[in-house]
Amino acid sequence: IVPIVMAGVLGIYGLIVAVILTQSIRPPNADNTTSYSMYNGYAHMAAGLCCGISCLAAGGTIGVIGDAGVQGFGLRASGGKRAWASEGEGGDDVGMGGNSEAANADAANKLYVGLLIMLIFSEALALYGLIVALILSQHSYVCEAA
Repeated sequence: IVPIVMAGVLGIYGLIVAVILTQSIRPPNADNTTSYSMYNGYAHMAAGLCCGISCLAAGGTIGVIGDAGVQGFGLRASGGKRAWASEGEGGDDVGMGGNSEAANADAANKLYVGLLIMLIFSEALALYGLIVALILSQHSYVCEAA
């Protein structure tokens, strides 16, 4: 469930950037002039792309880590026994060298901690993109009437 929650946070990052960018867009004046310059438009596009692409990369990373982590955690917790191994095929097959239940639980916990650390660092990719997007969105140029 941890990778699912962390992937949901990525959508919230995009929502934050969208709200901030939307607040700085002004409608045209009555005489059909605007104070929203091309500089602001390109800065806002760069901010959106920075946040979006970094969240896309972080989401892919979270997916790969989550998939590998769930598979490895399940294998460790089951003592190395595969789900398709039937009971009738040499019933003395104990998996990965006959580890005890306590050793399996300890190995699974160590794997889980490593999984969480990798997920946190992959979430940092999106956080860096959010920070850069916020910095880009703060730059503005106002068009003045000549």
